[in-house]
Amino acid sequence: MITHRPRRNRKSEAIRKLVQENEVTVNDFIFPLFLIDGKNKKSEVASMPGIFRFSSDLLLKEIESCLNLGINTFALFPNIEEKLKDKKATESWNKKGLYLRTLTEVKKKFPEAVIMTDVAMDPYSSDGHDGIVKNGEILNDETLEVLGKMALAQAQCGADIIGPSDMMDGRVAHLRDVLDDNGFTNVSIMSYTAKYASAFYGPFRDALDSAPKFGDKKTYQMNPANSKEALLEAELDFSEGADFLMVKPALSYLDIIKSLNDNFVLPIAAYNVSGEYAMVKAAAQKGWIDNKKIRDEILLSIKRAGASVILTYFAKEWALDHK
Repeated sequence: MITHRPRRNRKSEAIRKLVQENEVTVNDFIFPLFLIDGKNKKSEVASMPGIFRFSSDLLLKEIESCLNLGINTFALFPNIEEKLKDKKATESWNKKGLYLRTLTEVKKKFPEAVIMTDVAMDPYSSDGHDGIVKNGEILNDETLEVLGKMALAQAQCGADIIGPSDMMDGRVAHLRDVLDDNGFTNVSIMSYTAKYASAFYGPFRDALDSAPKFGDKKTYQMNPANSKEALLEAELDFSEGADFLMVKPALSYLDIIKSLNDNFVLPIAAYNVSGEYAMVKAAAQKGWIDNKKIRDEILLSIKRAGASVILTYFAKEWALDHK
């Protein structure tokens, strides 16, 4: 005689929904958006079908359309002209520059939108690295000074969440001190806590033209083989004052998401990165998979693993399909 029959809780759609353990909602999403200079410009990222670079005027329209779908939080990334890049990323704190000017415009027009910024040198660096380079080495402590200037400038322009993606040691504590010392105690820090040296970032670098000019990022981004190291990074970020802990990428690192969620009380974010998006789109275009079903299963798996915040390029199409 069979006593336990789990299938009884699967026998109808209504019962399946009744006992469902996890659910993705539009409130879970942060939608990454790419910014380019100019007016009335919109160009599709070749390796990311359906994702575009926007000039600031069209970016405002895109944000408005997303707000109407219930997407309230956005991560902005700039495509900076090569002529504006230098070794110390000085364009990153130029108030008249593309990024900070647009950030001010967005917060002025949509004060209700939550804007997360990117704190890293690579979009502005002539070397394409996340830190100051000297004799082929990425200098940690000298880079912190640049990141501090960048974060402060972003906060002054209205940033709600600062997102240090650089993976320099001690950057959360340094940025928290800079923000607090200048009266920005309410600006949050979503640290890229476990950011791996992943091959899944290729389309993103295509979108921003921010690939390293030499070498790779393995001396500061994490080794994909390591999981315990993520706990060390998380403990440091937690103690230094981070408000969110992020895992990047998401799909191949679901175990890391779960580990951080099991061990820390802070909200865990996961970045469903460009390569993960591009693979789904490419296979769907071939007719090999169902884009919608695969997309939803991936997002649910990230939520199930323990992420309460998901940065994903699927955000807008998901919201359109589920409105």
